[in-house]
Amino acid sequence: MTGLYATLFSLYTVTKDRLTNEERGATAVEYGLMVGLIAVAIIVAVTTLGTKLSTLFTSVSGKLPTV
Repeated sequence: MTGLYATLFSLYTVTKDRLTNEERGATAVEYGLMVGLIAVAIIVAVTTLGTKLSTLFTSVSGKLPTV
């Protein structure tokens, strides 16, 4: 009987914690915003560096002797 009571109490406690904990949703939103901002920063960096690297490689390949 004590085992059944302990199991039911544990189930009640876990259910209560999951239903009353409102910070998990806010944390997920915050992580989503951070991931979005990091993605934007990476896209901007790759676009900027990609153009400059393309120009650099074109310049270097133009100065190499042909075989």
